[in-house]
Amino acid sequence: MRGVLFGGAPRWHRDERSSATLDSARLNSGLHSLAIVIVAITALVCARLLWLQVFDVANLKGKAALKRLNVITIEAKRGTIYDRNGNVLAMSIDCTTIYCNPHEISDKGTAARILSADLGGEASSYLTALSQDTTFSYVKMKVNTDKADKVKGDLAKSGIKGIYYLSDSKREYPYGDVGGQVLGVVGSDGDGLSGLEHYYNDVLAGSNGSMTFETGSDGTPIAGGISETTATKNGTDIVISLDVDIQKVAEDAIRQGIVSYKAESGSVVVTNPKTGEILALCSTPLFRITDLSTVEEGALSLKAVSSSYEPGSIFKLLTMSVGIEAGLIRPDSTYSVPAKVRVGGDLVGDDDGRDYTMNMSIREMLRRSSNAGTALVTQDVIGAKNFAQGIDRFGIGQVTGIDYPGEVPGIVKTHSQYDGASLGSMAFGQSLAFPMIQMVKAVGAIANKGVLETPHFLISKGGQNVSWDSPGRAISEDTAEEVTDMMRTVVQEGTAVKAQVKGYDIAGKTGTGEQADESGGYASNKYVSSLIGFAPAGDAELLVYVGLNGTPYLASGSAAPLFSTIMGPSLINMRVKPSA
Repeated sequence: MRGVLFGGAPRWHRDERSSATLDSARLNSGLHSLAIVIVAITALVCARLLWLQVFDVANLKGKAALKRLNVITIEAKRGTIYDRNGNVLAMSIDCTTIYCNPHEISDKGTAARILSADLGGEASSYLTALSQDTTFSYVKMKVNTDKADKVKGDLAKSGIKGIYYLSDSKREYPYGDVGGQVLGVVGSDGDGLSGLEHYYNDVLAGSNGSMTFETGSDGTPIAGGISETTATKNGTDIVISLDVDIQKVAEDAIRQGIVSYKAESGSVVVTNPKTGEILALCSTPLFRITDLSTVEEGALSLKAVSSSYEPGSIFKLLTMSVGIEAGLIRPDSTYSVPAKVRVGGDLVGDDDGRDYTMNMSIREMLRRSSNAGTALVTQDVIGAKNFAQGIDRFGIGQVTGIDYPGEVPGIVKTHSQYDGASLGSMAFGQSLAFPMIQMVKAVGAIANKGVLETPHFLISKGGQNVSWDSPGRAISEDTAEEVTDMMRTVVQEGTAVKAQVKGYDIAGKTGTGEQADESGGYASNKYVSSLIGFAPAGDAELLVYVGLNGTPYLASGSAAPLFSTIMGPSLINMRVKPSA
C-alpha cells in the first residue's frame, strides 16, 4: 500500500503545477481580450465625436436651430366677390391677429384686464391664453386694426411685454346679410366652408405665406437669429350673376311669404333663361352671414339645390311639351275627361271637385290644372316610352351642373322601373321628387325657344369671362312657342291670374303638390305650393320660381301673388320694357 501511495505522489504534484500554469495563461488571455475591447470602444467613441464635432457640425446646428424656430401662418387676402353690376358682395379687409409668449408676460392679470376692456369679453378668458405653458399662444384672431392699435398702446403704457401683432385679413360684407347663403362662410383658417366661398375656394383663396423666427430657450426672439418671411399670394376676384337688388327683393318676399301663408319654409329662384345666369336664389331659414353666433339648422344650404320635392302641377308643362314634341297632341286637341281617372289602384280627380265628364282641350287642361285630364292623355296617348325619353331630354332626375355645393339628382324612376301607377301620377307631378333648380332649367328651355342652359353664378374670374356651354335642345322652337302660349292662358284666365304683373306679358303655371308625411303617405291640408313663369312671354328675359313648403294654401292663392311681388320689381330693375 505504501508503495502504491509513494509511487503515486510524484504524479499528484506534477498535475497541480500544470493546472496553475494553465489558469495563469487563461487569465492573461482574458485580460488581453478585454484590453482590445476597451481600445475598440474608445476608438469608436473618438471617431463618433470627431464626426459630430468636425464633419457633421453644420447639420447639428441646423437641427438645433429648428428646435428653436416658431412658424406663424400669414393668411393670403381672399379675392373679392362682385355682383353682376360691380357691387362688392364680399371682400377682405386688413385686420390684426394678436398672439403672445406667456413666459415673457410678468403681470398677466393686468394684461388680461386691458385686453378685456379694449376687445370685449371676460378677462378670465384672456388670462387662460396668457397662462399657457408654451412660448406661443393666440390671444385673439382677426381684430379690427383700430382696436389692435389701442391694445398695443394701453399695454405699452403699463409696461407689459410679450404680446405681439401679426397683419391679417378678414371677410366683410358691404350689403350685410343679403345673399349670405349664396356667398357662404369662410372659416378661421381662411378657407371657404359653404356656398360659393367653398365651391370656388381654389380661385378665391390664393396662397398663404409664413413668418419664421428663432427664439431662445424661454421663447424670446433672438436678435440676429434666423428670421424668414414667405410672401402671400392674394386670391383672384370673381364676378357672379347675382343682382343684389333682386336678391333683396326675393329674400324680403319669401321671408314675408312664409308668415303670410303659414308655410314651413320657402325658396325663390330668379334667372335669365337665355343664359342660365342666376339673378337671385334663397331659401328659408335665411342666413345671417354677419352674425355667426347663431346659425339655424338648414340656413347654410339652398333647398332649391339640395332638397328634393314633388313638383306638383307645374310638371304638366313638361308632360304636354313631350306630347307636342312627339307629334301626338296639340294645344287644341280635345278629349272626353271623366270626373275621375284610374291611375294604378287609385282614382284621380281635379282640385275643383268636378263630378261630371267634360270635353277638354290640352289648353283647357293646363288652364284649370286638371290632374284627371293630364293622366288620361299621358296614359292613353303619349305613352310611357315617349314620356320617359321626353323628361330625360329635359334633364329631370339629373344634376344640372350648377356651380354650388350640395346638388342632388332627386328620385325619378327610369322607364324600366315604372309600375302601373307611375306614368299617370308622374304626369301631373307626383311619384317623383327633385330639386327646384331642375325645374328652373327645364322650364327655362321652354322660355328659351327649346334650348337648355346650365343654371350658374360665375360670370368672370380674374377679369376673364367664363363661358357656359348649352347642354343642348330639349324641344323644338315650335313646341316651346305652343307651350308658352298655353302658359299665357293660365296667367290671363286660369289658376295663375294672381301672378299677373301690370303691363307685362307673363307666362306661368301653378303647382299644388301634396306633401309626404312620415308614414309614407300624404299629409292632410299641407301642400308644396309653387309657381314658375317667365316674362316677356315671347322673348323671356326673366324666369321666377316660387315654392312654399308645408302651406295649407293652394298655389293660386299663395305662390301666385308672391310670384307677382318678385317678378314686378325684377322686371323694372332689369329695365325690361312693358309689353305693347
